[in-house]
Amino acid sequence: MLYADRQQWEDASARRVLLFGMSGLGKTHISSMLRDDASWFHFSVDYRIGTRYMGEHIVDNFKREAMKTPFLAELLRSDSIYIGSNITFDNLSPLSTYLGKPGDPERGGLPIEEYRRRQAQHRVGEIAALMDTPHFIARASEIYGYENFVCDTGGSICEVVDPDDPEDPVLTTLSRNLLLVWIRGSDDHVDELERRFRKSPKPMYYRPDFRDKLWDDYLRENAVTPDQVDPDAFVRWAYRQAMDHRQPIYDAMARKWGVTVDATDVARVRDEADFNALIGEALGRRAAEQ
Repeated sequence: MLYADRQQWEDASARRVLLFGMSGLGKTHISSMLRDDASWFHFSVDYRIGTRYMGEHIVDNFKREAMKTPFLAELLRSDSIYIGSNITFDNLSPLSTYLGKPGDPERGGLPIEEYRRRQAQHRVGEIAALMDTPHFIARASEIYGYENFVCDTGGSICEVVDPDDPEDPVLTTLSRNLLLVWIRGSDDHVDELERRFRKSPKPMYYRPDFRDKLWDDYLRENAVTPDQVDPDAFVRWAYRQAMDHRQPIYDAMARKWGVTVDATDVARVRDEADFNALIGEALGRRAAEQ
């Protein structure tokens, strides 16, 4: 790992971390705090996906919808209006809206083949954005003078890596440049995240084999055809299974490639000193276990 123990972390002139884990446990909150209050460079993987790698897909989708309205269609054809995506670090809705949910088009769903196509686009974009991290570390230092760097990943990082492969290209690249830190949630956290998700179900990325199994199981268990699926009902049904699927992958990523901190401890972090102490303690535990 980039920092072998607590002492190396404390003595480092440049601290670089990558935060991963379930969405909703504090990755973006901590990253924003370090950016705003402690002058760390904040690299958001989801923002990079939604701008550099899927921005054109997102805007083209907006334009397709606008072209269904004759008034807007005429203005678009004459270049009289501009349609863009107002994606930000704190508002990634354009990306998730484009990713979509499969099911009945009358209820906002996507045909399953179109859904799979967009999922494949996201996979390509997520891997590319993660692999861009060393480039942004260099940019942060050379252009802006930031030596401390936090990479804020999406919950689906575990869907595009294989922690059991010692030569996994994404994890190898990341671990050479940053300390990988898993924010581990408890069962209570998962229950609370599921409760929130059921109130406001959002699109997610799944690795292809797992996604297709979920889809086939849902169709069979509910005796429905693809165009009869309620998109929100499907993603609600899939959420807990997806979290259960992801937990052991996160765990393997932390055991083999990084360190672990608990979400309850992360919630108590108030400033850079708290954060540095938390990471130092995690490195100390890791060194003691070796």
